[in-house]
Amino acid sequence: MKKRVIKIAALVVLFAAVLVISNVILNRGNDDQVVPLLSLGGVGVISVLSNVMPKLTHDMVMSYLNGDVKLSRQLQLSVMNLNKALFCEVNPIPVKEALNMMGWNAGAVRSPLCEMEPQHKELLRKELAAMKLI
Repeated sequence: MKKRVIKIAALVVLFAAVLVISNVILNRGNDDQVVPLLSLGGVGVISVLSNVMPKLTHDMVMSYLNGDVKLSRQLQLSVMNLNKALFCEVNPIPVKEALNMMGWNAGAVRSPLCEMEPQHKELLRKELAAMKLI
């Protein structure tokens, strides 16, 4: 966890430098970096997590934008393991599998993608269960 915090801190510094020298609207597709990006002036997220936890993703962003940084940070940290599982293979393989596990019948992935590795599927199932999504 400490290494991840250091990496995120480095990204914060990098993004801050970009924002200082330009007037950029930031959106990011890394679900594990939503709150750090918002702290740099980001305005939203392009999210895989929102497919399986739309309310939490919405609440995480809106709580930050409404000034409740503590809540947004707590929400971000509460889904770190799930985010890791959702990105253990190329998108959209894990998210389709997650939706199928949740009963949404998202179907199989299309070629050239392939089914998840069994150990990754078990990791995803474990994290979905931990979040009470299955």
